[in-house]
Amino acid sequence: MKNAGTGRRARLLASAVAALLLGVIGAPSTYASPDAQDCPAAEIFATDNTAIITDPDDPRLGTRLTRFGHEVRQIIRAHGARPGHSALLDGVFWSGELRQATYERSREFDVEGVGRDGLHHVAGVIAKRYHQEAVLTFRCLPRTSPETDAVEIEVPGVRVSEVREALVADPEARDRLGGGSVTLDGRLVLVAPVGDLPLARRFTTAVGADWGRAQVRYGDREFVS
Repeated sequence: MKNAGTGRRARLLASAVAALLLGVIGAPSTYASPDAQDCPAAEIFATDNTAIITDPDDPRLGTRLTRFGHEVRQIIRAHGARPGHSALLDGVFWSGELRQATYERSREFDVEGVGRDGLHHVAGVIAKRYHQEAVLTFRCLPRTSPETDAVEIEVPGVRVSEVREALVADPEARDRLGGGSVTLDGRLVLVAPVGDLPLARRFTTAVGADWGRAQVRYGDREFVS
């Protein structure tokens, strides 16, 4: 998430990237119980990219962010938390200013042993070190927690090109959801406000994913600058 483009990606993203899906009515089996969600204590979505990339074939999108991944893990440890699994993400976001899709390679980092304030601090350190306008965080919480304001959705069977096509075709989704990220093994990842569940579910169908296979986790999201 970068200067001019990051604010847009932050509002969009996921996914950090990301951090788009959500549907509530008619699919209760897709929702994790409040106290048994299969997710880490927290997640950080970040990149070291500071460019606006509009070409899906740009070679910069092929980076594995290996050094960045090692450095972020060190930052997490240095501030008293424990880094866990990390995954590469290919993000597609809609730029209202450019009126076209933008792309970004980023990483998601699982973080354990951290609370709200600690997560905010770590994300702020990453944002400043890599000159990011915003870094997205997500804390996994019970669905009924008063702090829960967002959901994180993962759905398999999605390609980056399908996310782009769905964004271009749906003005409401691109304005409210902004975009989404796809893992290298084809899982759509989206962090979105709880109130956008119906729209996100519709978008999920539009990208060709099976909502019945969606994993939905509840929690608190923050864009940290």
